[in-house]
Amino acid sequence: MTPFAALQGLRVLDLSRVLAGPMAAQLLADLGADVIKIERPETGDDTREWAPPMMVPTPVSPLEESVYFWTCNRGKRSVTANIAVPQDQALITRLAQDADVVIENYKVDTLARYGLDYTSLQTINPRLIYCSITGFGQTGPYRQRPGYDSIVQALGGLMSITGNADDTPGGGPRKSGIAVADQMTALYSVVGILAALQERHVSGLGQHIDMSLLDVQVAALTNIGMSYLASGKVPKRLGNQLSTVYPSDSFRCSDGDLMLIVGNDMQFSRFCKAMGLQELATDPRFVHNADRLANSAQLAPLLRTAFSGLTVAQCEARLSEAGVPAAPVNDMAQVFENPQVVARGMVRDIPRADGTTARVLGNPIRMSRSGLRDDRTPPRLGEHTSQVSADGWATTRG
Repeated sequence: MTPFAALQGLRVLDLSRVLAGPMAAQLLADLGADVIKIERPETGDDTREWAPPMMVPTPVSPLEESVYFWTCNRGKRSVTANIAVPQDQALITRLAQDADVVIENYKVDTLARYGLDYTSLQTINPRLIYCSITGFGQTGPYRQRPGYDSIVQALGGLMSITGNADDTPGGGPRKSGIAVADQMTALYSVVGILAALQERHVSGLGQHIDMSLLDVQVAALTNIGMSYLASGKVPKRLGNQLSTVYPSDSFRCSDGDLMLIVGNDMQFSRFCKAMGLQELATDPRFVHNADRLANSAQLAPLLRTAFSGLTVAQCEARLSEAGVPAAPVNDMAQVFENPQVVARGMVRDIPRADGTTARVLGNPIRMSRSGLRDDRTPPRLGEHTSQVSADGWATTRG
């Protein structure tokens, strides 16, 4: 028997598309919420057609399904509705009347034209928590601009501190390998929604949550942003090196790359012993972290020579035994073969309607009593339209 999920009974109406909003709604679904996703008739969420790659079709789902869509829509019900059609507006309004949460990511003021904005819906459901996710928020000079993740990474400073220095091979700004601004916004949105639900227990009222990808990206600058505010110095790109401790970089071994972080002077001493570099531990240029940072250009080639003569596995074994943080730079195949990833169940085999299974990423939350519902496939487009049109929230997805 599946343990009782923490958010079981919570009703979430998902009016969002692509990533940040759908991922926030999926997290709530994983935690047990009943999520109804509203999609455009015929085409659905934009990401249903984003390919390659595609999931393997089945007799029950003969159409190819986008891996991207599967990433952030599991466990939901799909209802097709056109927000510009009065009959469909009425259906969405009826669902919102009995919902706990609405999540949407339309451009500012769009839903107000159809009576589906917070101001309109809270009059029929004062307990409604309404989360709006946009590139730049509901206020400010950029409020009407469209915003995608990479645009926000650029505008919000992340690309300026990601990548190699301009004067090195391959130098220049780089975006992150994943849509980090979108995904962080999803997480912040869920935190805001859960906080609003808790506050509703006291006040009995819902509220509007205004989430901006740019706000989240700026908040995520953390110590780098604070360093600029404190010093006025614009940070430079350092590649894989940290600005606060050294050695902290990726090093090329004979068969791959290893990421190393030596966090303090004691670790440096152990690192030197493990790598057969005892003389560096007492070299006055490198004894203290501040010295190593100041003299990293002299230390780096000595370390690179030492790493180049060993395999990644040899280096990792030595450093692990010495208690020095290090790890191989894994590709996707190596990630999903990693024994720790396997042991933690981060790849799920979930059943599909025809009895086959699909391998998907798992939810990383582990709770001692409450269960997770990350074992459900995403819905087919409009799969639950008839049921929901007739019964509303009366029935739920298993």
